[in-house]
Amino acid sequence: MSGKARASRGRGVPRLGRYALRAASLAVALGVWQLLTSLDIDLWLRFSQFPTVADVARTFADRLSGPDYWTDLTDSLTRILTGFLLAAVLGVAAGVLVARSRLAEDLLGPVLEVVRPIPAIALVPVAILLFPSNEQGIVFITFTAAFFPVLVSTRHAVRALTPGWEEAVLTMGGGRWRILASVVLPGALPGIFGGLSVGIGVSWICVISAEMISGQYGVGYRTWQDYTVVNYAGVFVGMVTIGVLGWLTSTAVELLGRRLTRWLPRTSYVAAGRPARRVNRAAAAVPMRPTTQEGVPHDQLV
Repeated sequence: MSGKARASRGRGVPRLGRYALRAASLAVALGVWQLLTSLDIDLWLRFSQFPTVADVARTFADRLSGPDYWTDLTDSLTRILTGFLLAAVLGVAAGVLVARSRLAEDLLGPVLEVVRPIPAIALVPVAILLFPSNEQGIVFITFTAAFFPVLVSTRHAVRALTPGWEEAVLTMGGGRWRILASVVLPGALPGIFGGLSVGIGVSWICVISAEMISGQYGVGYRTWQDYTVVNYAGVFVGMVTIGVLGWLTSTAVELLGRRLTRWLPRTSYVAAGRPARRVNRAAAAVPMRPTTQEGVPHDQLV
């Protein structure tokens, strides 16, 4: 067996083991849930009020066969993607602008810092009064929820860049736009995607809450309707749907971030639990020059 095949096989076995461990942890959690609810355990927590895993699974199967579930899914995804994409574009632009311009920081900084601590869900009355339709108001709530994490992470990432990179571009005759394209945005990408990952999660929280208050259709709206008619199995179907959708969208953002920052060094974890930095194959392929005990290459000795 070649060295490359052995290496790929060695990487595959631990990966399969990790996936099996994750599946086992999920299965154990579901098993504990089924056990506590089926036995009506009431100690300090009242598990007798919970539906069992089997009840939720049956309700989930019934919802999948009907059109309302897919309509709710489509509406929630449309709202979350519209608001999140707007927040991603405007948040990155505002973060770069505030970090690079003192005038923008003086003009926009105070307003943004005053509005930022306000929870996005608290802006639901403002959205109802401001926008002519509930749909536009829900998108506004989703946008506001994701905008500030993206803004803050972008601002900090841009300010943390090494000044020497910008000076190098200026030395080679580059202008402001060249610095922005070749230094600022690439260097700030890890921080930007950190804010995007946080923003997509906060957006799901706020869009579901907005749908519960003022929405028509959507996962949050349907979950609240199930609660009002005491259909607790339906409530858990909505919770599971929200969790899966949030996980899928967050994973998509993370995978996109990894692809766009492939030039960054990555760390992997060895069996002993110590982080080991991945070696650049191109650099590893370069033969080492023989040196003396003092570290001086032989071909440089006089």
